[in-house]
Amino acid sequence: MKHLTITVPCFNSEAYLERCVDSLVVGGEHVEIIIVNDGSTDRTGEIADRYARQFPDLVTVVHKQNGGHGSGVNAGLARATGMYFKVVDSDDWLEEDAYRALLRKIERWCGECVGPDLLVCDYTYNHLEEGTKKTIHYKNVFPQDQVCTWDEIGLFHPAQYLVMHALIYRTDILRKSRVILPEHTFYVDNLFAYCPLPYVETLYYMHHNLYQYYLGRDDQSVNEKVLISRIDQQIKVTKMVAESVDLQEVKRRYPKLANYMCRNISIMMAISSIHLLLKGDEQARSRHCQLWADIKKSDPKLYYRLRYTKLSGFTNLPGKLGKLATVGGYRLARKIYQFQ
Repeated sequence: MKHLTITVPCFNSEAYLERCVDSLVVGGEHVEIIIVNDGSTDRTGEIADRYARQFPDLVTVVHKQNGGHGSGVNAGLARATGMYFKVVDSDDWLEEDAYRALLRKIERWCGECVGPDLLVCDYTYNHLEEGTKKTIHYKNVFPQDQVCTWDEIGLFHPAQYLVMHALIYRTDILRKSRVILPEHTFYVDNLFAYCPLPYVETLYYMHHNLYQYYLGRDDQSVNEKVLISRIDQQIKVTKMVAESVDLQEVKRRYPKLANYMCRNISIMMAISSIHLLLKGDEQARSRHCQLWADIKKSDPKLYYRLRYTKLSGFTNLPGKLGKLATVGGYRLARKIYQFQ
């Protein structure tokens, strides 16, 4: 068994795939790198095959028909042999010192046949074209360098939530959760970062800036214009997340986790609502009302919490002044937290 499986879903990634994989192969013999070429039409497959020839004990390439990012993650997880599993997108990379520190920790756990269900590391947003970066850490949320449970976590700041970039799950936890990401759908990383959490009993936080997230491509899914154009997909995933877990059951076992998961849905609802407001046409306004109505119908208790006690409630303010306040708050948050 390998210690860590890293899956790299890629589509037409020839411009940056080498930067990504070069940062991964330094992990050595205990790492399994699965590059999933998701129907690329450029040189992505050729570059991936070259790495497989150069590093036959580390790199495996899967060539498949295009199915989207979620399909690539599914393909990697189905083939994973590592004790732990991580997704690294093809335009991102891992910081070498943090990566080596992570592997040393996992190597010890593998040798002892023990290890936490979830590892959390810091990550950085890199605006390479602008020459700016911002690191998201969790040192106020989790005890550092020790195994803990959900009962021991602290409070998340507004810019802090558990995203795919920060997470390394035990592979058996992912399989136990039966998380399968939908194909041909954007924003499915929200499901990956949410659905398996109730199956996690133990966590370990390393205050290392591991994941380097590239921001700046015009076609990137977090670009505001792209988000607005793909709002139907954002709404679809938001509903899937809201309906995927019984939060009342989670609350009985892990109250702090349930509170975080409700907060996570609130953030997704806020994002969907704001971008519908930014779109601004009559259909978007109707979709905004329908989104809230659907949540109310599927889970009235969750609707009440989202509407009256969470951030998302401020995105459902009535009238033109409510809309102006919502959009103004969103613009301010973008400036403060430097997200795309």
